Amino acid sequence: MAAAMETDQFPCVLTVQVPFPTARLASVALQSLQVDKELPPASDANTTGDQDKTLHVEYRATTNRMLRVAVNSFMESLNLVIEVMEHLDADVLAAEAHST
Repeated sequence: MAAAMETDQFPCVLTVQVPFPTARLASVALQSLQVDKELPPASDANTTGDQDKTLHVEYRATTNRMLRVAVNSFMESLNLVIEVMEHLDADVLAAEAHST
C-alpha cells in the first residue's frame, strides 16, 4: 500500500546509472551527490552505489517539469564532481598514466 501511495505522489520517475572506473570513485561521487533530507515535497531522489562501480540514481517527481529540473541540476553537479576527480583524484591520474 505504501508503494502505491508513493507512486501516486511522485508519478514521474527516471533512473540514471553512471559507471565509474573504480568502486571507490563511485563511492566518492555518491557521497558528494547524495540529496539532503530537506527535499521539497515536489520531488524525491534515491542515490546508491554498489560494488560494480556504478552510481545508481532514481528521481521521482510530481510533474515532468520538476523531474527535468531535478535531473538537470544533478547532471550539472555530476559534471563538477567528475571534473574535480579528473584533476585531483589519484585513481583517475593513475588510469590516465597507464593508458598513455
